[in-house]
Amino acid sequence: MDLFRKKSITDFTAKKEGTLKKALGAVDLTMLGVGCIIGTGIFVLTGVAAAEHAGPALVLSFIISGLACVFAALCYSEFASSMPVTGSAYTYSYATFGEFMAWILGWAMILEYGLAASAVASGWSGYFQGLIAGFGIELPTAITSAYDAEKGTYIDIPAIAIVLLITFLLTRGIRESARVNNIMVIVKVAVVLLFIAVGAWYVKPENWTPFMPFGFSGVAAGAASVFFAYLGFDAVASAAEEVKNPQRHMPIGIIASLAVCTSLYIVVSLILTGIVPFAELNVKNPVAFALSYIHQDWVAGFISIGAITGITTVLLVLLYAQTRLFFAMSRDGLLPKLMARVHTVTKTPVANTWMTGLLAALFGGLIPLHKLAELVNIGTLFAYIVVSIGVLVLRRTQPDLPRAFRVPLVPFIPVLAVLFCGYLTVNLPAITWFGFFVWLGLGIVVYFSYGYKNSMLGKEKYTHSDENGQEEYKAKEEAL
Repeated sequence: MDLFRKKSITDFTAKKEGTLKKALGAVDLTMLGVGCIIGTGIFVLTGVAAAEHAGPALVLSFIISGLACVFAALCYSEFASSMPVTGSAYTYSYATFGEFMAWILGWAMILEYGLAASAVASGWSGYFQGLIAGFGIELPTAITSAYDAEKGTYIDIPAIAIVLLITFLLTRGIRESARVNNIMVIVKVAVVLLFIAVGAWYVKPENWTPFMPFGFSGVAAGAASVFFAYLGFDAVASAAEEVKNPQRHMPIGIIASLAVCTSLYIVVSLILTGIVPFAELNVKNPVAFALSYIHQDWVAGFISIGAITGITTVLLVLLYAQTRLFFAMSRDGLLPKLMARVHTVTKTPVANTWMTGLLAALFGGLIPLHKLAELVNIGTLFAYIVVSIGVLVLRRTQPDLPRAFRVPLVPFIPVLAVLFCGYLTVNLPAITWFGFFVWLGLGIVVYFSYGYKNSMLGKEKYTHSDENGQEEYKAKEEAL
């Protein structure tokens, strides 16, 4: 049983039937990254992480998580410049470690994107309901949240509606989706900058004392918690096959989006904890709460609009990345072929997109996912670690591979990526590890019951060896 059969990079980069449309540039990629990173993290997680874990030292939590992502992003950029195909970490692993590890990584990323999309949809619903409540509109309790008999809720209709709306947009084409994303990203970045411009005048340095109330262990726990805020820069790598000049534009998009978002996170966390005493920040809308705290309610209204816009773009990019991951795995035969079919006009995997959207809508609308959010973090960290190790392996096994971008200071940068990401995984709760291993166990069952037997690479090798066997038999027969 060949579990470590590899696809060559030539096989990946060769033009295939059902290829996606090349329509994105460096700006689109950067906006895609910012669209996925700036959202739930900055508008929701900052308050809880400050109040429960890090206090004013939340800025250090963001720096630690940011450094882990910067090191990993450099490794992603090298792969993206040498293997400009969809699938992100799954594809890189297929060429470096073989099919079984690629499947494990792809399965972990399905957890990352799918669970995150459903959780973000639930968050969007909460902000949306808060916004319309300001206009005196209240939805019936039964349709405002996932099933909870004690609260009288049964289904989250707004969460389902936004997922289906974005799914429809994604089926129209990547160019159209990117255009809508770019507009929403401009709006939410403008709102974040508005908060910085107004809030900076109300910072009280005494609120930063004590700076590290929970000790460094609190900072580390905060870093593991806010890592969710950085989820998605790897989603940029999923767009590689739809980029006009991937060798040049992919590294720019990955690194630029991460640099912009990390800078905004650091400044916002400093201002937020400088305005409001950290113990009071355990709220669902900390940025808007901070502005209300200093009686700047007119700005708080804009923040709520920016939050809804921001979370919408996060959901769009997560669903997009999930569909491209399914597309890559299906094209390799590890998932049903239907998920790799591309529409002749829009050049998008329509059936795949609707299946992804319906599943995300189902989970987001019916199942409370807040307790499982950290599963997203461990899946992402696992992917970053494997990709970083992959750079070291590929440098040794294929030193002459053309690389438009090269990670500097190898092996130190990839090793730092592994150490930082590994440190964050250690600080995740035990229940998260348990859930992750259960998910991987399920993935192994799916692989051996379907993926291994239907793998295109496996079939090609079987056919090739069978043809060789027939040729040897004919040669022996002729000799006799």
